[in-house]
Amino acid sequence: MVRSPAMAVVKPFRAVRYDEDVAGPLDTLVAPPYDVIDEAGREELMARSPFNVVHLTLPEDENDAARLWSEWQSDGVVVREDASSFWALGQDYVGPDGVPRTRRGLVASLRPEPYENRVVLPHERTHAGPKEGRLRLLRATGVHFEPIFLLYDGEPLFEFPTGSPDIQAEGVKLWRIAPDGTEEAFADKQLLIADGHHRYETVLAFGAKSIPVVLVSTQDPGLMIFPTHRIVEQVNGPAPAHIDLRSALAELEAEPPDRAAAVLYRGERGIAIVHGREGELDVQLVESLAPEGVSYTPSVEDAVAAVDSGRAAGAFL
Repeated sequence: MVRSPAMAVVKPFRAVRYDEDVAGPLDTLVAPPYDVIDEAGREELMARSPFNVVHLTLPEDENDAARLWSEWQSDGVVVREDASSFWALGQDYVGPDGVPRTRRGLVASLRPEPYENRVVLPHERTHAGPKEGRLRLLRATGVHFEPIFLLYDGEPLFEFPTGSPDIQAEGVKLWRIAPDGTEEAFADKQLLIADGHHRYETVLAFGAKSIPVVLVSTQDPGLMIFPTHRIVEQVNGPAPAHIDLRSALAELEAEPPDRAAAVLYRGERGIAIVHGREGELDVQLVESLAPEGVSYTPSVEDAVAAVDSGRAAGAFL
């Protein structure tokens, strides 16, 4: 028997949401994704409200999260929607370039598929520690507290609402969308994980039947992909060819987009532009130079400052 090709199974779902009359204003309840919150940020979010979602996404103990989730349901802090729906999402943000934008997407439920089925595609390696932590939380609560972020090629596959949103907080607006054939539109789409690799692989390990996702078209005007610069403690590289960072970055900008390239900034040791082999991604180019002690930043200024202060040997921009 020949197995049918796997398809993206995207469906509406009955969401569980805060009741603001019980929990308080949404602005005190929401939080960024768990993996961008440091300890100081976590404490600040917890202090905002005893019902802030960070109590669930970054608990002291997974059993604490399970206990709180049960209590919040019993006390009416969170309530389940009466019917299944999709949700249109509009997210206002200002990128590292200082330009304000609105990114639009569809919040839905997705059936997880192993990577080898080529329905959901990854683009980065994952680490065992974060996955083990997310798996413990999922086993304790049985709940997905955060959606993952996926991209698909082509025009947006749903009509974006124009009226007042049903829910809004912290620059995010949500509108309920009734199921109207949207699920069929995604059946032949490949979905690229933009953010959420650890959570997605955790869901596969757990054997969950569905996961909440945000689906964004690559043609959405509000979608921008900014570079993540690498700060490194040790690195080997070519001899410096530039003394001025601005001219090196201008030369990098002029490189053809289908060729991997990066500026290697080493402060007083000089500046070089490094190039990858044909078909190589930028991240593969950096890895081929075997840097050690790698950390990440979206800011060129922070990367340069780390080198200039002596905290790092170099930075890939």
